[in-house]
Amino acid sequence: MTQPPPHRTIAVVLAAGLGTRMRSRLPKVLHPVCGRPMLAYVLDAAREATGQRPLVVYSPATAQVRDVFANEADFALQEVPRGTGDAVRVALDAVDDGITHLLVLNGDKPLLVPAPLLGLMERHVATGAAMTLTTFLVPGASPWGRVDVGLDGLAERILERKDDPGRAGISGFRGNAGVYVLDAAWLRGSLARIEPSPASGELYLTDLVAIARQDGRSVATIDASDAATSLAHVKDRVDLATAEALLQARIWEAHMQAGVTVQHPSSTFIDATVEIDEDVTLEPNVTLKGATRIGRDTVIKSGSYIVDSVIGERCTIWASVIEDSVIGDDVRVGPFSHLRPGAHIGAGAEIGNFAEIKKASLGPRTKQHHFSYIGDAHVGADVNIGAGTITANYDGQRKHLTRIGDGAFIGSDTILRAPVEIGQGGATGAGSVVTRDVPPGKLAVGMPARIRERRAPDEPPADDP
Repeated sequence: MTQPPPHRTIAVVLAAGLGTRMRSRLPKVLHPVCGRPMLAYVLDAAREATGQRPLVVYSPATAQVRDVFANEADFALQEVPRGTGDAVRVALDAVDDGITHLLVLNGDKPLLVPAPLLGLMERHVATGAAMTLTTFLVPGASPWGRVDVGLDGLAERILERKDDPGRAGISGFRGNAGVYVLDAAWLRGSLARIEPSPASGELYLTDLVAIARQDGRSVATIDASDAATSLAHVKDRVDLATAEALLQARIWEAHMQAGVTVQHPSSTFIDATVEIDEDVTLEPNVTLKGATRIGRDTVIKSGSYIVDSVIGERCTIWASVIEDSVIGDDVRVGPFSHLRPGAHIGAGAEIGNFAEIKKASLGPRTKQHHFSYIGDAHVGADVNIGAGTITANYDGQRKHLTRIGDGAFIGSDTILRAPVEIGQGGATGAGSVVTRDVPPGKLAVGMPARIRERRAPDEPPADDP
């Protein structure tokens, strides 16, 4: 007996609309939700559900979508957005003949997960319907399309809100969640039969329900009891905030289940891209963004804002801003420190109050405790940087490098005018302005600094000549 051909489903994601209710020049589906464009969540769910690379329908107004997701999806251009029916026509022209079903969904559903998509596809195959759609109970007034379902449980038609003047008198109805599976072969002969809407002139994909009934084909439905948390779409910035709050709750729960202590979840903001090891503690009012990774047994204290940074194990971060930096194990930072892009902090180092570091590396166990700026510098291990130390790295045209060797001692209020090097074991006196290199083991004092021998810790100071 000949086996039936396998089912091949491709996800078609509609992203041609600009989303005017967002009142933004940025296409709606590119607005971030927990650190990622909302479309990213839709593509992930679609790819996992179908096992295929999604196809995104975009328009000239949303061309940025193609630039952002060029490596994650294929694309079909809808030159003039004329509704969802026309968008699916554009998509159908772009898929190969081996595709048997289209999973069609909107790109503005950042809460989407694979499970309801898998259930929808299974329902479609089991019923042999021409079209299967997801519905849910709408208790009152809503912008969702209304689905009329017959006694046999099959859909008879879908009315969009703008074409449904009688809706005001309806207290509850089955809503259209905007997620469909369609038989590709039937679709190829049916799309041309969609008539433009009298109200908008658009071609609605939902008109295919009535066309299928005319053809004697069934339109199956599947109920989504969790539509508010998995299938909700974003139409404006109020919806965007709601989606972010719901997704943020998922993120907190996932981290807490994985062994992270989040002391006050509602004041803690964690992007979906952040990685946190077990036994990390996050105090209230902490924000972790981008590609941040936090090592085990680290404590992030209240008021910390960390972006695209790697924090090692057993660290303590007190109320500080850390951007695009790497921090080793057993490091203490803050309070009120600012680590700017390019900061690399070695294991066991200490960064104190109001210290700023930019594009500089500090070696293991080095201490930069307070009121200092280290920029464009390589600082060795076991260095002490006194209060008020500044690397004067900019001459008005170029940035210059400062090098400080292992075991050096930089006195309080020292200015290091780059390019300059403090040799291993070298030192500067308080208030020195260092304009030339200090040899290893030597002392620089004065303004401008003069080079002297560095006395041993228990040696009395020599008299000046």
